[in-house]
Amino acid sequence: MERLPTSPGERPAATDASHARAYTATATISEQGFVTEWSEGAARLLGYLPSEALGMPAAHLLAEAVDDTAQWIRPAQQRWSGTVALRHRDGRRLDVALLAHRWTSTGGNAKWFVVSAVPGASRTTWDASLQESAFTQSPCLLAVFDTDLRLVRANAGMERTLTLTETEIRGLRLPEIAPDPASDEAERRMRVALETGEPQDMEAFLRPPGGGTRRHWVISLAPLRDPDGRVHAVCLAAHDRTGAEGDRQGPDRGESVAEHVRRQTREHTTTMTLQRSLLPHSLPDQAALEIASRYLPAGGEAGVGGDWFDVIPLSGARVALVVGDVVGHGIRASATMGRLRTAVRTLADVDLPPDELLTYLDDLVIHLSADEGDQDVSGAAGGIGTTCLYVVYDPVTRRCTVARAGHPPPVVVSPEGSVYLLDVPAGPPLGLGGLPFETAEAELPEGSMLGLYTDGLLQVRDRDIDEALDTMFAALARPATSLDSVCDRVLTALLTHRPDDDVALLVARTRALHSDQVVVWDLSSDPSVVAQARRNTTDQLTAWGLEEASFVTELLVSELVTNAIRYGRPPIQLRLIHENTTLICEVSDASSTAPHMRRARTFDEGGRGLLLVAQLAQRWGTRHAPVGKTIWAEQSLVGF
Repeated sequence: MERLPTSPGERPAATDASHARAYTATATISEQGFVTEWSEGAARLLGYLPSEALGMPAAHLLAEAVDDTAQWIRPAQQRWSGTVALRHRDGRRLDVALLAHRWTSTGGNAKWFVVSAVPGASRTTWDASLQESAFTQSPCLLAVFDTDLRLVRANAGMERTLTLTETEIRGLRLPEIAPDPASDEAERRMRVALETGEPQDMEAFLRPPGGGTRRHWVISLAPLRDPDGRVHAVCLAAHDRTGAEGDRQGPDRGESVAEHVRRQTREHTTTMTLQRSLLPHSLPDQAALEIASRYLPAGGEAGVGGDWFDVIPLSGARVALVVGDVVGHGIRASATMGRLRTAVRTLADVDLPPDELLTYLDDLVIHLSADEGDQDVSGAAGGIGTTCLYVVYDPVTRRCTVARAGHPPPVVVSPEGSVYLLDVPAGPPLGLGGLPFETAEAELPEGSMLGLYTDGLLQVRDRDIDEALDTMFAALARPATSLDSVCDRVLTALLTHRPDDDVALLVARTRALHSDQVVVWDLSSDPSVVAQARRNTTDQLTAWGLEEASFVTELLVSELVTNAIRYGRPPIQLRLIHENTTLICEVSDASSTAPHMRRARTFDEGGRGLLLVAQLAQRWGTRHAPVGKTIWAEQSLVGF
């Protein structure tokens, strides 16, 4: 190691940076350009003793003479950095990286504090193991997510906060690790960081697992690039800022203000909890549609509103898609949303057509309004003014039936990429009464995409409705690897900030049940056709490889066909649908009279057919058409 001067007359030893330890050279230069302080590091770097350097014009240290020291020292700047060519005392030229800070004393005198880090042999080797230690031992929470937004790394801080090990959560998405609206928002911003390459920042108030005080987190989401600049992952860094704002402002706030804040926080948390409990936690398993969804609560002081969406399996392998928007915000709007969503599911279970379903829902809103009386706008009296869109898709016919109550129509993206709004009569918002709802039908090719949304997605501050629609169309039309990517792309394209109103988005891609999955027989009203219907059924199940289901299915077909011959009207039709793990038997006739199950007495000759159907089938019911009805029964093929 080199030796420092030990007396004023001793020269600094020559340096050899390849063997010497790294050190810092510092000096202070007055506003007039004279050296006023000189460190031992500066002496080592340039060879001047402090007694020689102090009072020297700083320009004399430059390798290239300048007439005006202001060319190097600019008083107007507060900080300067760059490489400067300096002259060693022995005449050698040294290109030195400098960082200069301008200081002003309390007396008003300004000076420059100049520092330079001189490299040397490091005491610690900065290798891969040390980099790994920096990640795992960082005091902030760190996690890395891949391009599918699934966790691949988490440091010790993240494990402690979640009370889960990295092994337990690896491969999961953030909303699956920590279910909360903040996780949904963080995942959306991670997708933005991946797609745009731009870092994202957000704040969140989260309660630790197992309870406790909510913590205030400042979260940064940064894309991670390879040496070629390609983004391969996103890093989440979270800092706990709980109490920091209070520390800055000072314990001065009155207790009443603190209580006002606590009450507001409790109300917001309660509303969020209520709404999340009322929205679907997972989408049902069905074969008709591939589906993805997103929900974003409103930002700012408005609070959570009453937007909702739902996916409801129907008979005959059909699926209903629902999106609604309750007027107002807060806990009352969320509670009204819960009532209406429950009502829609109940009405869907009895297989009402879309226009009739909205008519019943309209009556319900009127009754709710009458029961609750007048409320202010934020309360949204019973849901008056609520909008709703109800869509039924049939994978057998590939037909889509739609009705809407004051809600924006769905967007359709054809398999070829053309985008358009489905032409559906508007209908009035719910709760007005006396005005009809109309149904529109459209045949959609397999692979078409449907987009259902609430108007909060289009009501953005910085663009008009037509521009917002064009932006949404462009985002939906671009090819994507998954519908989750489509949802994230739409939100990224339309929302540059937290929305002023709730946003619900439901995207579905249509599938079709082909001729090898559906078979139909026209039957006469002669009782002798029951035996033939059973034989046809057995032959078809054998063709499908479902021989083990034949016994139960024959009984169901026999009872349903017999019931249609006795109590219905021709024409009579039998249909079997093989949908993944479900087998559906349907018998249709022209009578609109719906059968009902009753308990037969001991000596009654009839009355046991539907009771037998209910015991054999997983579920059964009646579906009415403009002419006639269909009785259906579903069996689970799991285990066959």
